[in-house]
Amino acid sequence: MKFLELAKDRYSVRKFSDKKVEKETLDLILEAGRSAPTACNYQPQRILVLDNETDLSGLSLCMPFKFNHQLALLTCYDKSVSWKRSFDGKDEGEIDAAIVTTHMMLQAAELGIGSTWVGYFDPEKVKKAYHIPEHIVPVSILLMGHPADDADPNKLHDERLDLSQTVFHGSFPNTEEDTKQ
Repeated sequence: MKFLELAKDRYSVRKFSDKKVEKETLDLILEAGRSAPTACNYQPQRILVLDNETDLSGLSLCMPFKFNHQLALLTCYDKSVSWKRSFDGKDEGEIDAAIVTTHMMLQAAELGIGSTWVGYFDPEKVKKAYHIPEHIVPVSILLMGHPADDADPNKLHDERLDLSQTVFHGSFPNTEEDTKQ
């Protein structure tokens, strides 16, 4: 499958089957995350694999979603390792973790594993539920599994703004009126 086709076909699965994700498949997904680029190659990502009933049940304390997922990857970063921009001290760890999550999400899609990226969670409850040290920052939860037979993309899945509304050349328009043209 071509990359653009994969990127367009992938959708947030909100209904998973009971079938477990195979270890070999999970290993490939994790390798895709390990291969992701990070600022200065510092590799601050820290991924917590939640793949049993006990570990997965802790998520219900941290977020409202339950899609019968059989696996979750909690992507975090180590703020004691992540690169900070010298101009303003911006920590690039969150961006690194997002790139890692994206690589894993797309690798999963190529392997027929569905996923839903969850950003709506209580980070303090996640830290408490999974005994996460203070220097580790939770960024995303990737719910995963084999899609149920009746899983479908959201009705808005294919709706995208025109490139002219999101891509600019040389400079940004001066006014909000300019962006509507």
